[in-house]
Amino acid sequence: MIVRPTGNWLRMLFVWDGSVLKSIVPQLLLMLAISSLAVMTGGRIDGVKIPLDTAPFPLVGVSLAIFLGFRNNAAYARFVEARQIWGRILVAARSLTSQALSYLPQEDEGFARQLFVRRLIAFAYALTHQLRGTDPKPDLARYLNEEDMAQLSGLDYIPVALLDRLRLMLARAARRGQGPEQMLWMLDAQVAELAAAVGGCERISNTPIPYPYGVLVHRTVYLYCFLLPFGLVDAIGLATPLISVFVAYTLFALEAIAQEISEPFGTEPNCLALHAMTRNIERSLLEQCGQAKPEQLVPCSRYYIN
Repeated sequence: MIVRPTGNWLRMLFVWDGSVLKSIVPQLLLMLAISSLAVMTGGRIDGVKIPLDTAPFPLVGVSLAIFLGFRNNAAYARFVEARQIWGRILVAARSLTSQALSYLPQEDEGFARQLFVRRLIAFAYALTHQLRGTDPKPDLARYLNEEDMAQLSGLDYIPVALLDRLRLMLARAARRGQGPEQMLWMLDAQVAELAAAVGGCERISNTPIPYPYGVLVHRTVYLYCFLLPFGLVDAIGLATPLISVFVAYTLFALEAIAQEISEPFGTEPNCLALHAMTRNIERSLLEQCGQAKPEQLVPCSRYYIN
């Protein structure tokens, strides 16, 4: 995800990093070619005049803009919900760590607080990799022992398995009388909050915006943009390529933005910075334990951290 300071108005006109312009350059070049062809031929194809004027385009354009607005709102709602879920993961992880360190005894045969926190950090990394379909082993190996790694190998839902291990550690502590039952229920409630967050992430990841809806918007945008030069050429003449490309930029960019943010767990520049957020959870929990923290990931203007 790209995070940039707000620039002045002139710099914002020429910004490249974080803009979807780079992804729609081919479409804009195609629009430039089509509109230039419309100017050179006077709006004719094979000598046949395309009977279009400017009258219907404002009406269709307004309807299309409203349609794109609804789609962008739906995509942004998914993005915001995904970010809120990860915010709850951070809060629950901090609370669970604080409660475990404060209320449960020091490490003994019944409960190992440091192991508990290491498994909690591993859970955050496992969830990140599950959502992105990447290999979690390098990150998990930093916090889990060989026995845990062997037991988790081949599982499809590693974050859930790690939460089961956290809950099992709490159950063992309860059986050994290492804490009041009410206090252990309080810790279990935080584990349940993490499990609910996993389910929320899976729901967003596994339920994209309906495909026919995206296809309809895509076809309508492209058909409108490709016909636009033939409707403008008689009215504005040589200015047709400029106006056509500008209108196409607006519509193509809106569609591209909606496509990116509708998949918040992806790796596009404007998707959620999952790796940076997971590192933040890792640093926070290690600091609570009084242990050395890894370096913080700080996005800058020339690259993005996802």
